[in-house]
Amino acid sequence: MRPAPTETSAPTPRASRVAHVLYGFGPLVGLLVLCVAGTLLNRDFATLDNMMNVLTRTSFIGIIAVGMTFVIISGGIDLSVGSMAALIAGIMIWLMNGLATGIGGHTVAPLAIVSIGIVCALVLGALFGCAHGLLITKGRIEPFIVTLGTLGIFRAVLTWLADGGALTLDNNLSDLYGPVYYASLLGVPVPIWVFLAVAAGGALILNRTAFGRHVQAIGSNEQVARYAAIRVDTVKIVTYVLLGICVGVATVLYVPRLGSATPTTGLLWELEAIAAVVVGGTALKGGEGRVIGTVIGAVLLSVIANILNLTSIISVYLNAAVQGIVIIVVAFLQRGRR
Repeated sequence: MRPAPTETSAPTPRASRVAHVLYGFGPLVGLLVLCVAGTLLNRDFATLDNMMNVLTRTSFIGIIAVGMTFVIISGGIDLSVGSMAALIAGIMIWLMNGLATGIGGHTVAPLAIVSIGIVCALVLGALFGCAHGLLITKGRIEPFIVTLGTLGIFRAVLTWLADGGALTLDNNLSDLYGPVYYASLLGVPVPIWVFLAVAAGGALILNRTAFGRHVQAIGSNEQVARYAAIRVDTVKIVTYVLLGICVGVATVLYVPRLGSATPTTGLLWELEAIAAVVVGGTALKGGEGRVIGTVIGAVLLSVIANILNLTSIISVYLNAAVQGIVIIVVAFLQRGRR
């Protein structure tokens, strides 16, 4: 007589939902713990000025990370966003300076020059993103290889444009353009408002549109998505275009901060953006993620950097190492998750 088969305990749907909710709140809990620790370590951490400074500095990476969320959820990656931002900044400054000196004896109004520069940044971001999407989908090249290649191309072209030095914005244009970064609305710096608007738009697109559902379906199982008549290639191209536009928006906010572009501009931004996305709970294998989680992840990483600046626990020069460790740890914890 054969023994009765043993029953294996499987998690109930309710237990799975509870675990999923707890996992989603993980980044928020981590951020709260860090804020408490930062306050205990340095009283200046909890001041309003410091909080505004942290959020303002978060806005650049946070905006890029929102676009990166779509790319990673769809199963892709982009290693070139820092170099892309640097090249866009360089071309912006080069174009605006050229218009300021006059073309063919015709002068252009300073406000029009700034507007042209902003539009140029957004268009370039969209074009670069579209190029990535086409190479990945139509060229059948892995995203890692494509963006690794363009990483070098973008930064090399900027270095050539700047002749190995720096491209500096005209002083008059810099004064006119400065409020885009330094101005405040209702006591909150403009970059923070832009960051919130981009995050809200990204969350709306991801959670409330057919495109957002298609992005998640492709990341979960691309072959099944094709059988479901989803235009996989088109959706992937659009995700990279969205990321490129987000890089353009971040660059528009970043240029008036320093008024220049150098070969080191945007260095390691791709590391910070990817770290923000994975810390926020987006699965590196694709198929699942939330924009709000990415926002929390971006703020969390900025808080870590701010605590390192205000205290002497470890050197501030190890900030990139901390972010790298965070990516590795989160990837380890996500093993098998899809």
